[in-house]
Amino acid sequence: MDSANLGTLTGAVRARLASFGEQQVVRRVWARDHTLWKPEPREISDRLGWLTIVDRMSAEAPALRGFARSVADDGLRTAVLLGMGGSSLAPEVLASAFGAPEGHLRLEVLDTTDPASIRAAERGIDLSRTLFIVASKSGTTVETMSHLAYFWEKAQDGQRFVAITDAGTPLEALGRERGFRRVFLNPDDIGGRYSALSYFGLVPGALIGVEVDELLERARAMAEACHRQRPAEENPGAWLGAVLGEAALAGRDKLTLVLPPELAALGCWIEQLVAESTGKEGRGIIPVEGEPLGAPGVYGDDRLFVAIGEHEGLEELERVGHPVVRLADHDALQLGAEFFRWELATAIAGHVLGINPFDQPDVQSAKDATARVHSEGETGAPATPSPAGLLDQARPGDYIAILAYLPRNEETESRLRFARAGLRDRHRLATTAGFGPRYLHSTGQLHKGGPNTGVYIQIVGEDSEDVAIPGAPYSFGELKRAQALGDLQSLLGAGRRAARATLEELEDLASR
Repeated sequence: MDSANLGTLTGAVRARLASFGEQQVVRRVWARDHTLWKPEPREISDRLGWLTIVDRMSAEAPALRGFARSVADDGLRTAVLLGMGGSSLAPEVLASAFGAPEGHLRLEVLDTTDPASIRAAERGIDLSRTLFIVASKSGTTVETMSHLAYFWEKAQDGQRFVAITDAGTPLEALGRERGFRRVFLNPDDIGGRYSALSYFGLVPGALIGVEVDELLERARAMAEACHRQRPAEENPGAWLGAVLGEAALAGRDKLTLVLPPELAALGCWIEQLVAESTGKEGRGIIPVEGEPLGAPGVYGDDRLFVAIGEHEGLEELERVGHPVVRLADHDALQLGAEFFRWELATAIAGHVLGINPFDQPDVQSAKDATARVHSEGETGAPATPSPAGLLDQARPGDYIAILAYLPRNEETESRLRFARAGLRDRHRLATTAGFGPRYLHSTGQLHKGGPNTGVYIQIVGEDSEDVAIPGAPYSFGELKRAQALGDLQSLLGAGRRAARATLEELEDLASR
């Protein structure tokens, strides 16, 4: 059973739920009433298809199972997903939770421009027995199309490629021109970060043997529990959305996720959904995923803890006054329900905060800055404070964001976890960590459009090798460097506190 000890938030949440009833908030969500968020319908009315996607995808489940069987029967053993952000995170959650049952494909997700990571991904597969899933809503995502160019040159066989995109995109045209095995056209009224229960999540899920019918049934049960006919206080999604929104309004805007190991990847999916949806107009909820629980003394009064299952240390946090939400821990198929719950909760939290949770107005700035770097040539990074000086500027209620343009592997992740723990304990500030350019499609919107409470430390290093992008005037290494520099320029242009460091310098700061 779900439970919560909200402490000082209790009254505000109760009042908010009462207002939901008076304003018919849940009914208006299901009626796709854009005025719940903004007066204008743009990027709202055409982004609510996730509300009913379960019915649409349930009809496709038998065909997805058949497609997965045909791929395995043809001797393919690995699927490599080429995608970013909303196109890659839900499949990564499913692969982490379910693995690869016998008779199904193993899934690898490639969502980086780091040359060493691309080489490692290539070395880890048998090209002759690999299916490449090219996933992009727009069909123009620069990282994804660069991945496609690279692997198409290695395996020019359309039967080993699948596209997932919207109708009418350049990727759809290219997939048909090259004879891709399948081109899955996703409903175009679903934004990327709300697409977990659409083709973007279910095609990779079916290939690795996920029981998509049951996953969708769990989602259907949650959707029914969140239906407009239920009072808001009995609605799992609306209730959680009220908690998230009221916590943020009360200064507890650091949504700290506490997850069991088998669902750890869900944190990255929630991070993107919440950060990109709410981080705008100077407001936002800062998701904190992957930060281990500490003693009460290392936390400020800006935290809301949301856990799946029981975890040692939660009761102690409750005793000192931190609000704690516990969601029931079932089996991996319960991810279907959690996908829907968190999508509705995030949309509801957007209403509470008075923002549009379906657009991403500040994402383009980093893309534009990257394009300028390409056109003007690489130059030195702009002058920034030292990382130590930057941290000296931090205030209670701020957070430390580590932005790592490094290979995403076990060693680097372990070193970043150590650094995060040290910085949190020393400064009593929440910490986040993301790998570039992956985080640009996740928390990048929050960094530029959310509250100006972040202290951003960009971690860079030298590439030991580089990889050419066929048909492009730049390599993967040059693209990664341009993305890092463009993002740094964009952060500074938005008036954010940012600095650059090496991983060794970060570790030194954390261990002082």
